[in-house]
Amino acid sequence: MTATSRPGAVPAPSARVAVDHAGPPRDEPPVRPLDRAVLDAFAAYARGAGGAVADVGCGPGRVTAYLERRGVRAFGVDLSPAMVAVARRTYPGLRFEVGPMAALDVADGALGGVLSWYGTAQGRVEELPALFAEFARVLAPGGYALIAFEAAGEEHPGDRPGAYGTAPGLIAGLLGEAGLAEVARVLRAPDGRERAPQGFALARKPPRS
Repeated sequence: MTATSRPGAVPAPSARVAVDHAGPPRDEPPVRPLDRAVLDAFAAYARGAGGAVADVGCGPGRVTAYLERRGVRAFGVDLSPAMVAVARRTYPGLRFEVGPMAALDVADGALGGVLSWYGTAQGRVEELPALFAEFARVLAPGGYALIAFEAAGEEHPGDRPGAYGTAPGLIAGLLGEAGLAEVARVLRAPDGRERAPQGFALARKPPRS
């Protein structure tokens, strides 16, 4: 089985894409106030849960660095060696690793948070159960997962998130099946060049009773 054929794996972007992302950041990510608010809330929850946070599908590392500035011990994981190389050059003080999204090199229950900031964009819906199960595996009891995604209507859930969007209810349901309880669901209208609404799903691994 190749790396890109693993369940939940995102095909590695080309080196050209990595170079395109490597230019000076246009703004501190994320640029939209509501997106920042969602990410800031996740950072606060993850700090409270303790443990590090994995930014899965981290790309050039900008959101990983954003989390660090919010007081989170964050590290990035991406399937693309080119992206990881860019992230390491840009943020030499942070940790970035090459690896698949659905097979993280992390011990069970080790993390306070897992972030997929549009990291599922090139995957397919049928790959999400394995991906979310992996998130549940690495989260400590009481830890949080945040999924940012392009949203579709509930009546058209789509079969490929990056192409058609995914219904927020479907995301929440799949997180629940993986053992992650929904905490919040945010949906905002498209802004600027965005072609669809944007969704954010925050879920928690139940704490030990």
